[in-house]
Amino acid sequence: MESSAMLSNPATDVILHAFDWRYADVMKNAPLIQELGYKSVLVSPAMKSLRGPKGCDRNSGTQWWQRYQPQDYRVIDNQLGDTQDFTAMVNTLKQHGLRTYVDVVFNHMANESGIRGDLTYPNQQDMASYQKDADYYESIRLFGDLSEPLFDENDFVEAFGIKNWKDTWEVQNGRITGGASDPGLPTLLDNDNVVEQQRAYLKALKAIGVKGFRIDAAKHMTLSHLRKVWTDDICEEMHIFGEIITDGGATEEEYELFLEPYLKHTRLGAYDFPLFNTIFKAFEEQGSFKSLINPYCFGQALSNMRAITFAVTHDIPNNDVFLDHVMDEVDERLAHAFILGRDGGVPLVYSELSTSGILDRSGQPRWLNDWQAPYMKNMIQFHNHVHGEAMRVVEANDDLLVFVRGDKGIVVINKSKRSKTASLNWTGAVTDLLSGEVFDCVGKDLTIKVESNQCMMLTTNEIESVTS
Repeated sequence: MESSAMLSNPATDVILHAFDWRYADVMKNAPLIQELGYKSVLVSPAMKSLRGPKGCDRNSGTQWWQRYQPQDYRVIDNQLGDTQDFTAMVNTLKQHGLRTYVDVVFNHMANESGIRGDLTYPNQQDMASYQKDADYYESIRLFGDLSEPLFDENDFVEAFGIKNWKDTWEVQNGRITGGASDPGLPTLLDNDNVVEQQRAYLKALKAIGVKGFRIDAAKHMTLSHLRKVWTDDICEEMHIFGEIITDGGATEEEYELFLEPYLKHTRLGAYDFPLFNTIFKAFEEQGSFKSLINPYCFGQALSNMRAITFAVTHDIPNNDVFLDHVMDEVDERLAHAFILGRDGGVPLVYSELSTSGILDRSGQPRWLNDWQAPYMKNMIQFHNHVHGEAMRVVEANDDLLVFVRGDKGIVVINKSKRSKTASLNWTGAVTDLLSGEVFDCVGKDLTIKVESNQCMMLTTNEIESVTS
């Protein structure tokens, strides 16, 4: 049974990643997304990409990765909907106090080497469709002249596949490929035409009402390209963050090659892969929660103002190379308690329909419903309630982490196979939002018992939690 909070906690900053959701499905769920306490919704790339016939169901449509292979920026026309669907979604989210963020693919265009040998985008078949159904395509046009191509061979880097992933020049000029026999994704230059088209696209989405952008494959884009596109007028009043996958924080080679220069030479945010790796290692059998006391101090987390924090992103379960970083279900839930309980960064909660094929212990798609589960609503409620309150670690050992958020909340996380007890100075009774359990103080002494592989998020004010 669900019940609303007795204490008003306005949404603050939590992002729902509605990965590969149709725009109509996002729109339909807007009231629920608002009720759960989210503030923003990140949707998959809103461009033209390969899709199945209109009206086809998801199973007979195209795969998620097709959304990351653009054919044109000037119209939104893909498996998730078109410009009209997208605009309706943005407006509906806005009506519910929710901001729309869009995943943006600017590093490359679609690999269409199987059907043609040139680099004109859109291809001849798509250009013919624009002319044949001119009224429709004009109705979904974002900008530009659809009678002319967006790009041609003069807009691309000379083709070669990336082989050395620790060579900055090669990673930022070569093609992302699926192997030696794959021609790969054509890499765009940062010439005047490319930059002009990309900026026009961003301005068109801003005019619709988009409030944030995720820069896909930012690791593969030169700093020159990023700075030319993401200028002050584009970034004004927008939340923008890049995807730069690294295997850790400061001192790790990938961090120093790709993420450190990005952070130094831009003012954009980024996915906090250093923190994710710190969390992942902390939850391993030999890992310790001591590493979570202040990871930023040791270069193992990004600064609070620039970090997008997470326990899972779409790349981790949907790419074979990252599958070993899919956390155990229980550990992932505890990691969400840390992400949503701590002070710092903007938390992102991942959801997918069934793209990865990974199932949970009940046999259902792993990330199908977690975004709306009672425990997640209560965690988000805690986050919104303590937002802006100072964080202080009370206890941290190998298996137990206890920290407080001002005088409003307490987080207790136990990853061990045994129950643990935490003691701290406090005033007044506290209630665990996740279980409903109440703990009373004896004088100023508060003792909290947390069972094995469990977490608690306790508040002093009367907030009615949601139970399943």
